[in-house]
Amino acid sequence: METLDLEAPFRVTDFKQWVYCPRILYYQVCLPGVRPTTYKMEAGKDAGEAEEGREARRSLRTYGLSDGRREFEVPLLSSTLGLRGKVDMVIWRDSVREVIPVDYKFSNVLGEHFKLQIVAYGVMLEEASGYTARRGFCYAIPQRRAEEIKIDQKARATLQAALVEMHRVLRYEVMPAPTPNRRKCLACEFRRFCNDVV
Repeated sequence: METLDLEAPFRVTDFKQWVYCPRILYYQVCLPGVRPTTYKMEAGKDAGEAEEGREARRSLRTYGLSDGRREFEVPLLSSTLGLRGKVDMVIWRDSVREVIPVDYKFSNVLGEHFKLQIVAYGVMLEEASGYTARRGFCYAIPQRRAEEIKIDQKARATLQAALVEMHRVLRYEVMPAPTPNRRKCLACEFRRFCNDVV
């Protein structure tokens, strides 16, 4: 079981799960060690690792760029945000001091939780490097398609507000309301814990 890092108690994937359904984070921090590993999780991890090899041979035109250098599996830590994580790829555009996070997704649908995960990586990269993060990309592996994600003030505010609530859950062990989209519950590995909604 992973020990809690007091400087950065949350992983970026915890934030992504919070956006998908806040209760997933609650179960992970208040009932550690109970989350089962699903086939979909393992398949996504394997697909992401395979994608890195293809990415090294791909042109940056996939992202609408003519220049930049790539770096893979970049570890990040922000004590300001209380987040830590590892982004699949970073494109550094040194000539304009821009940093662009790229995350591979083994999904045909790039939901809001994936997009805000990119925002978190962008803010962390900006803090660590001093470069500007204006955008990032989710790369949908099944479709071989990159979708640009804007890292704007609204997205940054959403990140900050979510982190405040996440820290409240961690500190007070307050169970948040479930996702309003109950279709998400059907395939959730924590489904048996949410007796009030399923």
